Amino acid sequence: MVSIKEQIVIITGASSGIGAACAKEFAKEGASLILAARRKEKLEAVAAELKAAYDCKIHLLELDVSDRHAVQTAFASLPEPWCNVDILVNNAGLSRGLEKLQEGDIQNWEEMIDTNVKGLLYVTRSLLPKMVERNQGHIINIGSIAGHQTYTGGNVYCATKAAVRALSEGLKMDLLGTPIRVSCVDPGTVETDFSKVRFRGDTEKANKVYQGINPLTPKDIAEIVVFCATRPANVNMSEVLVLATDQSSATMINRH
Repeated sequence: MVSIKEQIVIITGASSGIGAACAKEFAKEGASLILAARRKEKLEAVAAELKAAYDCKIHLLELDVSDRHAVQTAFASLPEPWCNVDILVNNAGLSRGLEKLQEGDIQNWEEMIDTNVKGLLYVTRSLLPKMVERNQGHIINIGSIAGHQTYTGGNVYCATKAAVRALSEGLKMDLLGTPIRVSCVDPGTVETDFSKVRFRGDTEKANKVYQGINPLTPKDIAEIVVFCATRPANVNMSEVLVLATDQSSATMINRH
């Protein structure tokens, strides 16, 4: 396990779920954290908890990754101690609805594509040139089993996660010959606010997604992300597909 103590790690979508769990696991390793998310109060709560527990350095960015201008401005104006990012965790993402394509809400499509694909591109494009210039860095994209297998009603969401997978592969090709690593961590069913967001706050509907199974937790995924980041320099964890033991594919889940 290679030390990442005092390395600068940026995590998008860091105010809850996998993003907040990643922040905690990186804080445990002594990393300095730039935490970005739309919800400032939640971000501040995460930061306060981590500072109290691990006395780590944290810089907060209230940021919507789908806003290209905001992303460019935020990263171009990072203060001096924070401007050399070592590890980027592209975690910000969401899903909306489960309608058939012919009945789909186009606004939902826009939101998923703008966040899951364009947001990831905006953030990566803003930070990668400096990594190349410094000849150092690691990009870890949070994908999904949905990028490997489509499921009923998942049309556009699955397409965005297939794009994350393809972009990760393409990025690795573009960076060949540099020491910069690219990883794609693709979880199956993880119990977070994901389903609540998909169903716009309908908790009852969201809870049914996880009913009768022992799903993955955000901590499970965060530990894998940190594992990827702490391999020796000659090791690149290119793609990791992680499923709960109760899940064997995007559509096959054992409910007790």
